[in-house]
Amino acid sequence: MFVLLVEDDPLIASGIVAGLLAQGLTIEHAASAVAAESMLRAATFDVLILDLGLPDEDGLSLLQRLRRQGLAIPVLVLSARDTVSDRVAGLQAGADDYLLKPFDLRELSARLHSLQRRAGGRCVNPVEHGPLRYDPSTREALLDGLPVELTRREHALLETLLHNPGRILSGEQLKNALYGFSDDVESNALNVHIHHLRRKLGSRIIETVRGLGYRLGEPERSDP
Repeated sequence: MFVLLVEDDPLIASGIVAGLLAQGLTIEHAASAVAAESMLRAATFDVLILDLGLPDEDGLSLLQRLRRQGLAIPVLVLSARDTVSDRVAGLQAGADDYLLKPFDLRELSARLHSLQRRAGGRCVNPVEHGPLRYDPSTREALLDGLPVELTRREHALLETLLHNPGRILSGEQLKNALYGFSDDVESNALNVHIHHLRRKLGSRIIETVRGLGYRLGEPERSDP
């Protein structure tokens, strides 16, 4: 899951980034509304975490503008504004969920996965794709009922493909999902992860679309 966190408090932001990275998510941080809009133009995120007390613009105003522009990304508002009217205002502005500060990172992670499920039209966490069963919340992959050990980047790659069935994703989109905006990425890193995932889950799990990118293919059954 590729997450954009919009939070101006450096202490809170660093804690969220560290906590979600430890749970296998890829996350980028913006400390202002201007920075957030720039990042949203540069990449496709799965979920947006939005603080309301930003230094350059109220978060609700930013959210309303993003919705008017047609941005359909799931948004979780993270705020200390705790009255019922505050929560109602956030939801009416276009938020999909509202979590009060202080919060537990486990609850934040669970809510993010819930938003991603709803965006993908699913009611439960496990995703089934032929003999492959994958649970993004527990990061458990089963092929023909047998567990498959995946690295953090392989988890991110598989999850991105499973949540975009039939959609062609460019190499840049997949790199963002795995590494965010990091410049410290070797040129062949994505190809290495694709090779390893094909070796573990079957050569057809990822289909190469020449000149365009990659999409989820049909997994092969493991040998008895």
